Amino acid sequence: MSDYLLFATERYALPILQPLAEALHAQGDVAHAWFADGAAESALPAPVRRLAPGRDGLRAAVALKPRAVFSAANWVPPFIAGAKVQLFHGFNVEKRDDARGHFRVRGLFDLYCTQGPATTAPFRALAEQAGHFAVVETGWPKLDPLFRDDDGSAAQLRARAGGRPVVLFASTFTERLSAAPHLLDAIAAQVAAGERYWLLTLHPKCAPELFQRYRALQGPNAHFVETEQLIAAQRAADVLLADTTSVVSEFVVQRKPVVTFRNRAPKPHMLDFVDPAQLPAQLARAFAPDAALQQAIDAYAEQIHPCRDGRSSQRVIAATDDLLAGRLGRLRKRPFTSLLRGLQIRRELGYWGPTG
Repeated sequence: MSDYLLFATERYALPILQPLAEALHAQGDVAHAWFADGAAESALPAPVRRLAPGRDGLRAAVALKPRAVFSAANWVPPFIAGAKVQLFHGFNVEKRDDARGHFRVRGLFDLYCTQGPATTAPFRALAEQAGHFAVVETGWPKLDPLFRDDDGSAAQLRARAGGRPVVLFASTFTERLSAAPHLLDAIAAQVAAGERYWLLTLHPKCAPELFQRYRALQGPNAHFVETEQLIAAQRAADVLLADTTSVVSEFVVQRKPVVTFRNRAPKPHMLDFVDPAQLPAQLARAFAPDAALQQAIDAYAEQIHPCRDGRSSQRVIAATDDLLAGRLGRLRKRPFTSLLRGLQIRRELGYWGPTG
């Protein structure tokens, strides 16, 4: 039996870590969780052992000396013992250029567990150049529940529709990219019409007033779902309406159509539009996808996340075992910049105690 540490900085990371925790416990290991920043007050269900937020919990995490730390954030405290494994908090949706976005290497991780060929190849090229981390394509733990039984959670959401088609609306918090302020009236009109049933959700960082206005749309034709219900909502929905959020990629993995509003990098698998008045027409296209659109959806899904067996968590654990056993090759020492970043993390966390 080994101890592992789960790390997150935002609530939306919890659905990424939950399937991994279940896989660890299934093989007889123990998952502990220490969360910071926006996730500090959050918790995963038992038997995950929650460490107190703040410095007391951080000291406990250091004392734990875990075999590995699984991070669903851009960073990880480097002074905690164990292999540092990057799980990613989303897909590459090209919000920023590669050097500042998804492919930024911060010198903190020993292993990158990539989601599919589209990200594996670039990270392997970076690994060959840097030499201080390994890359294994495992699939993404967050999507495991998309492809296995979820105890009826998706079915319960879909039952609310009473047999009608189901649309899921999801929006990023990035103000310049968010569809939520621009599509509110158009969505409200669709909800009022009642032709389709709507599941509505927003990124946890969206403005409180937006949450209030979207929650006000709830009724016989719409239901607001929280971040923790997002995977079930994706399973329940037939079509996604979104913007430049990574939920687009998560949804497409199911081979279902997506409608996007002013996506930063629109692609053939998206039905992208710029005028809210176009929403009804784009939804109609999505609910009757032609062969070319379906082919584009299938091809994109194969590139970003070909695994559809619901066992990405098990592959993450196996890759971590291979790393620790030396089967992924010998890694170089981390660069000097990682030492500087480690000092910065200590300052931000207020921790100047020993290294684990």
